[in-house]
Amino acid sequence: MNLLEVNALSISFGGLKAVDNFHISVKKNELYGLIGPNGAGKTTIFNLLTGVYKTEFRGDSSAREKIL
Repeated sequence: MNLLEVNALSISFGGLKAVDNFHISVKKNELYGLIGPNGAGKTTIFNLLTGVYKTEFRGDSSAREKIL
């Protein structure tokens, strides 16, 4: 069972595609890190997952338990 499942998460700012087709699946007792260079979209992904930004959502997502 996945605690968090996100499929096809995307967002654009103006004409710039900041995140395109992001997928993640996290099971209980798993630990993940999100790494990449400056400007890769790491903070944008966290802002999408926490609701700070609204997504151009094309897929589905679910959270089984409260994350924060």
